Amino acid sequence: MSGDPAAGATVTVLPDGAVLRPAQPHDVPQLLERIRDLARYEREPDAVRTSAEELRAALFGPAPAVFAHVVEREAAVQGAAIWFLNYSTWTGRHGIYLEDLFVVPAARGAGYGRALLRELARICLARGYTRLDWSVLDWNEPSIGFYRSLGAEQMAGWLPYRLSGPALEALAQG
Repeated sequence: MSGDPAAGATVTVLPDGAVLRPAQPHDVPQLLERIRDLARYEREPDAVRTSAEELRAALFGPAPAVFAHVVEREAAVQGAAIWFLNYSTWTGRHGIYLEDLFVVPAARGAGYGRALLRELARICLARGYTRLDWSVLDWNEPSIGFYRSLGAEQMAGWLPYRLSGPALEALAQG
């Protein structure tokens, strides 16, 4: 298993001619736009603070810890999956945490979301990872239905927590 989760990644031509592939540096402006599209969809239009330069450094810097796959059709990124590795101390194996999955509304129903998730599942199996995890907002019924159709299960009993902003600073300072 390579130390680089993106090593040996494949390019797949989808039935309609779209191409699923690992993101490349020239995709950063469109990836950032997909991130902004997702924020608008999730009713947080002003929440995206990252810049193209920060995203480029995270994805393509000397030691990237964040990865992305895109579905491109006619030179436009129609869908994107942005992910990173997590680790289970119980299984002793890595997994993938899907941070963002977004398909532009006009391209929904073409199978791009499924293709992106299938690629991440393939990466998991090829590298011996045991999990593919993500979160979904409780009101996002279309996505919940889609994930259930794939066989995904809600993690009953687990509640997400986050420490950020002043609370993060207060804890760090003592």
